[in-house]
Amino acid sequence: MTTRAREPRPRASGVAPLRTVTLITSRFDSIARHLNPRGLARTLWRNRDLIRQFTRRDIEGRYRGSFLGILWSFVNPLILLAVYTLVFGVIFRGRWRQSQSDGLGDFALALFGGLIVINTFGECASRATGLIVSVPNYVKKVVFPLEILPVSVLGAALFHALVSLIVLVLANFVLTGAVHATLLFLPLVWGPLVFLILGTTWFLASLGVFIRDIHYAVMMCTQVLPFVTPVFYPVSAVPEPFRTLVVLNPLTPVVENLRAIILWGLVPSFRALALSFLVSGLVMLVGYAWFMKTKKAFADVL
Repeated sequence: MTTRAREPRPRASGVAPLRTVTLITSRFDSIARHLNPRGLARTLWRNRDLIRQFTRRDIEGRYRGSFLGILWSFVNPLILLAVYTLVFGVIFRGRWRQSQSDGLGDFALALFGGLIVINTFGECASRATGLIVSVPNYVKKVVFPLEILPVSVLGAALFHALVSLIVLVLANFVLTGAVHATLLFLPLVWGPLVFLILGTTWFLASLGVFIRDIHYAVMMCTQVLPFVTPVFYPVSAVPEPFRTLVVLNPLTPVVENLRAIILWGLVPSFRALALSFLVSGLVMLVGYAWFMKTKKAFADVL
């Protein structure tokens, strides 16, 4: 906040006239000031070119110089898929009731669908904690919209998720010979995940500046997340006292609806989708507001 004050006029004659002195004072912005969806949309639209450039640089830079290049975006989840399928599909004999058959292939596809959601969320959350700390020049030396950095991280993660989703659809076509029309609901099902990741990433990016240990806590949570989300098991297999906790997990409806529309040709529950959009949208707005409120203090900490 900038205020202006006047110096007192000296009584002696022949002195210089009044000067205007600029005083810079800090003002503690209210978080409610940034809880405006229209303001958030305007910020993203205004910086859309920067977001596109940083997202492209992130995608290209990750595999620069590697032999397989972009193929690594789904080689890694496929290797994890093989290991998890062996353990949970062959040894523990996990199955899903909604599958058209009781084969191992159907279980592998259901498992892969859950891994896509978990890996997308985990990648953004784990990178968020060091996102601002890794670019101190953007904080101290230039005027830069720091709020677009989490968006570019999400953009790169969504690109890799898209590659994995294409593999999932193709594999399902090879095994079942069908591509369900419910695949058209994919943007609607994926929307709550995008909102949830944005809000979480903004919040963790800010928190990582002030609390460096948050990185280790997030890494631990991302390792636990696949086991508290119905990735390796259906929700119906969870005992009733714990099923409520699994259902309250915001990633659960995304995983369940993704499998339903791609693998089983089922229409998602629109009531559940509306609730997911409401909760994840609130998380996004609060995360953005928290980031915008605290980013003025980043330069003092870094």
